[in-house]
Amino acid sequence: MSQDNEQDYIQKLETSIPGFDFLSEGGLPKGRATLIAGTAGSSKTVFACQFLVEGIKKGENGVFVTFEEPPKALRKNMRGFGWNIGEWEEERKWAFVDASPQPGEQPMVTGEYDLGALIARIEFAIRKYKAKRVSLDSLGAIFSHLTDSAQIRSDLFRLASALRELEVTSIMTAERTAEYGEISRYGVEEFVADNVVILRNVLSDEKRRRTIEILKYRGTNHQKGEYPFTIIPNRGVVILPLSAIELEQKSSNIRITSGSEELDRMCGGGFFRDSIILVSGATGTGKTLMVTEFMAGGVMNGERCLIFAFEESREQLFRNATGWGVDFEKMEREGKLKVVCRYPETTGLEHHLIMMKEIIEEFKPNRVAVDSLSALERVSALKGFREFIIGLTSFIKQQEIGGLFTSTTPTLLGGSSITEAHISTITDSIILLRYVEMYGEMRRGITVLKMRGSMHDKDIREFSIDNKGMHIGKPFRNVTGILAGTPMYTAQSEVDRLSTMFEE
Repeated sequence: MSQDNEQDYIQKLETSIPGFDFLSEGGLPKGRATLIAGTAGSSKTVFACQFLVEGIKKGENGVFVTFEEPPKALRKNMRGFGWNIGEWEEERKWAFVDASPQPGEQPMVTGEYDLGALIARIEFAIRKYKAKRVSLDSLGAIFSHLTDSAQIRSDLFRLASALRELEVTSIMTAERTAEYGEISRYGVEEFVADNVVILRNVLSDEKRRRTIEILKYRGTNHQKGEYPFTIIPNRGVVILPLSAIELEQKSSNIRITSGSEELDRMCGGGFFRDSIILVSGATGTGKTLMVTEFMAGGVMNGERCLIFAFEESREQLFRNATGWGVDFEKMEREGKLKVVCRYPETTGLEHHLIMMKEIIEEFKPNRVAVDSLSALERVSALKGFREFIIGLTSFIKQQEIGGLFTSTTPTLLGGSSITEAHISTITDSIILLRYVEMYGEMRRGITVLKMRGSMHDKDIREFSIDNKGMHIGKPFRNVTGILAGTPMYTAQSEVDRLSTMFEE
């Protein structure tokens, strides 16, 4: 039997939760129960509600069975995502089955707890509202009074079977006590459900990182491993599936100006239109100036330009640009430039990435600059930062936009940063800016370290900055060790002697 025919047995229901249908390769298995397990605060209830919300948008009614929060609290909590549950209830699209504990009610501890009455209520609501989707939140609350795991297992099995017979696609949430360890609190929930999805909210380096993993998907394919996600107001859960990124973007031979004629010559005629350029240097070497010139060069050619600034405020950027003879305000008035300033600490990297993608899609720029990536390093663990870099660069390349990123080196005289280690392989060009100490004076040097698909100048050239911007001069001929951060002056006679050694 071919693999294609095997796939036909399990139909999938598109959840329409952003990113989830890619991870699950089509959605949740139709007519089956899926367990969503996670610790406190891992967004289980949001996921369960969003599953019903997306169904309602497609004309599929839903039933929400709540064992913990009363419906009144859920209606209030979900308004922040723009979901008006009360309105849908009036339209008979959403129904609550309220099994939450009532105030003053004593928990049942004697005799056998019977799920029959609850199952009957759920069946009635599904038939009455012709529901296609059901969410149960959370299983732990039903079984908190049961001590016998065999009883829990048989009750769960009964619940799952009843839902399957009604041919509804359902989500059951369950609590976990640790991010990595037992799948669920009672250790039996995962064996009853056909599919298990784990939500995590891991604390790493004092920073929280949300991930989702499909652990078990009986009889069907899915993407393996953990994927980052975030919670966004008015949208809910948004998953960022990095494996969806494909190396299929087109490549252009068209050159664009860097904003500096001399730098264009060093790069063999300018940057390629859809290339990613990394400008690396210590603080004060002229990285923001290069961003300013890159933007000014684009606007002069009638291109739309976008800056994401994570270190300087809008007023600072505009003042600096004016100091170099560039009028950002005029460019903005003409609709050619957009400047977005945010402190990295305002939100997580996943949220920043989604926000940046939305702005790029809305503004449709020809050039994008990010100043600086090193500022974003502060707010994320290493893995999250790498995922952000890959997500952003691949998106910019797919849109065929030129991108210029800046990165700050950890020491004044150079050295590589964590940012460079993660981004250098996925950039098309790398430009290094360095301080060179000579005879008690600080000078600046620039070199094009890498330029994919093009010849480029190999010299390390001296440059100066004045009120008209950057001026690139002659190469440093008598200095060695600039890139290593240990510049040493060599006498001219020694330079002549070394050069003759390589002449025939």
